Amino acid sequence: MLPYISRSPKSEQSAWLEVLSAAMPEEQIVPFSQLTQAQKQACDLAIVANPDPKELQQLTNLKWVHSTWAGVERMLLELDEPKFDIVRLVDPQLAETMSEAVLAWTLYLHREMPSYAQQQAASIWQPRSFVRAQDRTVGILGLGALGTASAERLKANNFNVMGWSRQAKEIVGVTSFTGDEGLAQVLKHSDILVCLLPLTLATKGLLGAENLAQLPEHAGLINFARGPIVDDLALLAALDSGAMSHAVLDVFNQEPLPETNAYWQNPRVTVLPHISAQTYPISASEIVADNVRRYRLSGEIPDAVNVRIGY
Repeated sequence: MLPYISRSPKSEQSAWLEVLSAAMPEEQIVPFSQLTQAQKQACDLAIVANPDPKELQQLTNLKWVHSTWAGVERMLLELDEPKFDIVRLVDPQLAETMSEAVLAWTLYLHREMPSYAQQQAASIWQPRSFVRAQDRTVGILGLGALGTASAERLKANNFNVMGWSRQAKEIVGVTSFTGDEGLAQVLKHSDILVCLLPLTLATKGLLGAENLAQLPEHAGLINFARGPIVDDLALLAALDSGAMSHAVLDVFNQEPLPETNAYWQNPRVTVLPHISAQTYPISASEIVADNVRRYRLSGEIPDAVNVRIGY
């Protein structure tokens, strides 16, 4: 008996149960609510998607959970020193999808589409100065699987790419930095800044007034990571003053974004409904199935999240 634990809408849970069951027909995958007390005590593995911590705590012999989400920061925040390993989804399809979105919205800012949209609204016919991709520097914060794929895709499209991460990374054609001084270098040169960082205690509020002020004049921002990494008031102030040109935001402190939020009506902001890199259930389920089978055969648990650093 393999439980699936989620706080997603029932329809979404049903869809995941179907695709997970198809990927591993040898397992009986059921919602947490269908477990007996004996089954809860016997359970050593669960598949989760934004699980209720109270339900996880009822699985007293749990060794590890496999998330169908790439981000697990909410689980880490809600669980007080979990006694089990947390394995997040690492799906090459997700990296491919993210790199596609990063390229698309980088081109959106690079070719000044927000400005042309405003000119159309005002019936203004005015070509803007052309800038070659190789003369535009894109900085990427976060060079994990998603950031690396995005950096490689941008480089393949001739952009000058810089990156920053907690640990040193080597990506062909990409200038990479670490540490506070490295962050300052990336910020100082980024005409377009792309945020793909995990949300941790170290990254929360990282893009506040001080760091945003280090960007070149009229720089653009793309946040496809997590909302709390950006200081909303600082970003709005930078946009409204003209210090920054535009922000493409796919993630927010509160989702769905409230109708009263200032981002909706700001002409210098593009609001997206958290769609930059949606999980593809079929490929995700195949990855989960492979990891579960390996565990059943050998007891091997996949690489788990480092609770101390948050990913």
